[in-house]
Amino acid sequence: MTVNTDDSDDGSDESIDPVTLEVVRNQLESVAEGMGQTLIRGAYSPNIKERRDCSTALFDADGRLIAQAEHIPVHLGAMPAAVAAVRERDPNPGDVFVLNDPFTGGTHLPDVTMVSPLAPGRDGSGADDKRALDGDTEGRIGDDIVGYAVSRAHHADVGGMTPGSMPADSREIYQEGLRLPPTRLVAGGRVREEIRSLVLANVRNPRERRADLRAQRAANERAEARLESLFDEHGRETVLEGFDAVIDYSRERVEREIAALPDGTYEATDVLEGDGVTDEDIEISVAVTIDGERIDVDFSGTDDQLAGNLNAPLAVAKSAVYFVVRCLTDPEIPPNHGCYEPVEISAPEGSLLDPEPPAAVVGGNVETSQRVTDTVFTALARAAPDRVPAQGQGTMNNLTIGARDGSVTYYETIGGGFGARPDRDGMDGVQVGMTNTLNTPVEALETEYPLRVERYALREGSGGRGRYRGGEGLERSVTVETDATVSLLTERRRHAPKGVDGGEDGATGENLIDGEAVPAKTTVDVDAGTTVTVRTPGGGGHGEPDEREE
Repeated sequence: MTVNTDDSDDGSDESIDPVTLEVVRNQLESVAEGMGQTLIRGAYSPNIKERRDCSTALFDADGRLIAQAEHIPVHLGAMPAAVAAVRERDPNPGDVFVLNDPFTGGTHLPDVTMVSPLAPGRDGSGADDKRALDGDTEGRIGDDIVGYAVSRAHHADVGGMTPGSMPADSREIYQEGLRLPPTRLVAGGRVREEIRSLVLANVRNPRERRADLRAQRAANERAEARLESLFDEHGRETVLEGFDAVIDYSRERVEREIAALPDGTYEATDVLEGDGVTDEDIEISVAVTIDGERIDVDFSGTDDQLAGNLNAPLAVAKSAVYFVVRCLTDPEIPPNHGCYEPVEISAPEGSLLDPEPPAAVVGGNVETSQRVTDTVFTALARAAPDRVPAQGQGTMNNLTIGARDGSVTYYETIGGGFGARPDRDGMDGVQVGMTNTLNTPVEALETEYPLRVERYALREGSGGRGRYRGGEGLERSVTVETDATVSLLTERRRHAPKGVDGGEDGATGENLIDGEAVPAKTTVDVDAGTTVTVRTPGGGGHGEPDEREE
């Protein structure tokens, strides 16, 4: 599909004029944004309604990303794998699939994805719905589907060996929670109560889980309603032409951006600080080849999959690479499938970045993704030094506290220092890289959980010195007011975020329980009255410190 930029009217049905394209593009993006608003407003858990640890997107009938809300990078880049997995299950209008299996379209088990086939304007007679419930789908599967609505949200608990489903010491995926391959939660418009009951019977705080799942379904339903209104406004064919046109537009613009970079192969290596089983460094290696309008990213040389849980499905590694490409190209390019078509990504099977089941993976989504981002940025800094910042905190500082009776589970990723940029200081106390959540406000945290915040402040001096200073990390101290299990999944406690071009490194992070240092990855039972402190890393500096203008 092409965009018609000719003022003449040749009567062709194979093009869409630029004005209509821009209107439709913005409306499609508003569909995804509206989904996110519905999900956030309808959720019960603070992790979704306060921190907004969720993402929403719209796909076409072929499983190509059309529009996304600007939510969580590690969610969004991996969503195509979820849609592909659902499309293999013969979806029908009126169905809703739920999944979280990292080996079948998911990322890690707490991230629960809902995928709804979209068929705006179907007759609603109920005949097709009854056939779907009876299992009679022959000759009808997908006939009316024009796209898919997708919502992904981090649920505060999905079962497993520890409250919060983020254990630092898991060794296989079975320990991390309930594992759901793509499963029809709704068939032909009717909830399959036996499936919902099965899910809720295997999680802590099922009332909250039920409400959050309901909010996800409502978000997907809003997408179908909004898409139907666009069909009414512009005509079905014009909107579907718009699907192709926005993808072509984004692809062409990204190809031009890539072509402006110098051809060559750029390599880099970075490490993770152990996997909870061993403290030995774990290597991530990448070779990025720019050749004309295309980028090839090869992770050969990366360590084999691990005994611990920092293994990351290939979809997570792809998310990290896509994020870097987005950062190095024009941010005004509409984010959709077209942005990623010029990018090829590969990793050895059975490696850290393409593990085989039943590998534990809960930390890969949150920590390994950050290191992949750092590594690819480092490689591409040689090709685009004026666009790449110094290293940021490089970790999500995952803190999970769950009451041992299963009544409540608190989960948070804690911000830190953003790396200094070539022309300005790094930002203080922000999420960096593959996450984009808010913090849990102190008032909400103390209202919802048996927790008391003792301190929440910037770590002065934690940003690396330079012509431009790295962003400051944070310190957050929380007293637990009930017997609980605490899990910490963190990085950059041994290897500091690096400065560039003479800039100094940022400060490493630190984890404390009642003032005593604990490992970067730890799960421990604590008594009421225990105080947990997380000090997050600062960002690296950029340029020589003596060149700084105060």
